Amino acid sequence: MAEVSQYSVLPGTGEYEVKVGSALITMVEPHVGHEKAYNRWYEDDHFYAGAMAMPWMFAGKRYVAPRDLQALRIPKDSSIASPIEMGKYISTYWITDGRYDDHLRWTVATNQRLLADNRVYLDRTHVFTAFQRYLGPVYKSHDGPRDIHAFDYPFKGLVVEVIDAPEGSDTDAVVEYIKSERAPVVFGAGVGLGTLFTPFPLPDDKMAYVKQPDALGRRVTALWFTEGDVRESWDAGFSGAVEQTEKFGAGKTALIAPFQPTVPGTDKYVDELR
Repeated sequence: MAEVSQYSVLPGTGEYEVKVGSALITMVEPHVGHEKAYNRWYEDDHFYAGAMAMPWMFAGKRYVAPRDLQALRIPKDSSIASPIEMGKYISTYWITDGRYDDHLRWTVATNQRLLADNRVYLDRTHVFTAFQRYLGPVYKSHDGPRDIHAFDYPFKGLVVEVIDAPEGSDTDAVVEYIKSERAPVVFGAGVGLGTLFTPFPLPDDKMAYVKQPDALGRRVTALWFTEGDVRESWDAGFSGAVEQTEKFGAGKTALIAPFQPTVPGTDKYVDELR
């Protein structure tokens, strides 16, 4: 009798609802002179072999910050990006609810193999990379698009807003602040959808070039998706966000950074990074 393949057995158990449970959010700085080579490696190989080909990662998208978007970033003394221009690309991926541990085991093993096979581009710095637990959506309209559609709906921009709750507290008050105070502001400025996350600790067998995230248990990462050009939403929606968060005592803003989608398969914007 033929041996039963594990590929026939594994799909028969566990969660498989189309539902976001966690995310991989990875903000990276290509080293000077390696911008084009890094871009081609990531788009032609790593986006697929190092992410989308893996079990339970069901959606992904990549964004870039040309010079003019880097100049908008706040606060200038960011605890994440130092100098503030660091992290010119960001990639975001949704992972099926209830499958984070399964995906993590697969991705660690795959990336160890890719590294051994010289398929990891090392001339880059991870600025803000973490798997993050989903805290839920912030909807402008319940008619859609839903959170699962964020990377397929034609949103034209992304703003990453990271807030750290005060020492000794957790994410609850920050989430409530974002929903009650920040959401009305950004929705009025052209944001169509928000999603909220908090970083997991990385496993002990993580890749050595990725550092543990800070403020574990206190950090909230908001991904705001803009209907129009992200620049058109900046002044009304984000330029005063650091002061707004401080005023309400919600915590400390670690980073607010705007991005626009890359054009996959091209080197568009590579010559606008520096």
